[in-house]
Amino acid sequence: MTTIGIVRHGITEWNRLGISQGCADVPLNDTGRKQAGAIAQRLAEESPWDLIVSSDLSRARETAEIIAKKLKMPIAHFDQRIREISCGQIEGTTEAERLEKWGADWRSLDLGMETAEDVAARGTAFIEEIAARYSGKRILMVSHGALIGLTLKALLPDQFQKTDLENTSITLLEYAEGIWQCPLYNCTKHLTTLQLAD
Repeated sequence: MTTIGIVRHGITEWNRLGISQGCADVPLNDTGRKQAGAIAQRLAEESPWDLIVSSDLSRARETAEIIAKKLKMPIAHFDQRIREISCGQIEGTTEAERLEKWGADWRSLDLGMETAEDVAARGTAFIEEIAARYSGKRILMVSHGALIGLTLKALLPDQFQKTDLENTSITLLEYAEGIWQCPLYNCTKHLTTLQLAD
């Protein structure tokens, strides 16, 4: 069986302020670094992992680097295919700013956003590729909320009609005999005792 542990990056100031990030390269804030430390500690105490892969955007990269340091293992590679959805013209804006600039139906406008189908396609292609390349291994993948959610919907449509992933949550995918399963979704138990400043 191949296991992929999918971790959403730690929180950023843009997350906290409700600003659309997309492919903007926004770093973790101090709280995000503490969250990354907490998931790293949890992963170090659970079953061992064979390798780490990550989105190349800095918020995912830094989360992965904190995990890798704790697990005393290198990051196998950073990959643009597991970047967040590209949000086009809405990157850097809040919902209030979008309403003011484009009106209530802004979601129906062509603002250069990547389609959900395209995001799901690159996410599933990446996961299927690493599952084949590292068959039987335990792989950590650090990525982004929309990318993870849309990929889960594509791989397991009966299980996931809707997704909502917390920062530094871990979701487990297992692959065996041509079948994907998700025994753990959006787990953040490592954050329950963490003292997080806002």
